[in-house]
Amino acid sequence: MQCNTLKPGYECQFMTEEGCGYGDVRESGRKECEPIVEQCVGCDHVHEFLGVKYCTAFPSPDDKWRLGLCNFATHKKVAKASQDPKINPLKASKRASRGG
Repeated sequence: MQCNTLKPGYECQFMTEEGCGYGDVRESGRKECEPIVEQCVGCDHVHEFLGVKYCTAFPSPDDKWRLGLCNFATHKKVAKASQDPKINPLKASKRASRGG
């Protein structure tokens, strides 16, 4: 459904006929999408609506960055440690025994 609260005209996965469906209604009532945090700047999921920047992939960006790298981030890359490829010791010994 199209958002009718913070992102007018945007197809939002959290919008229901009763309004924004993000959040736990039982505890604190319905929540609305939160603006991006500093770590989100440069991500492809960031769009500006009514002068405020929001993430279109997740309603609470702060929660995504709290434990480390956001899994939706398109502007950050996970640095992999370069390792030598693992060699099976049995195969290596067979190769060595036949001379190749």
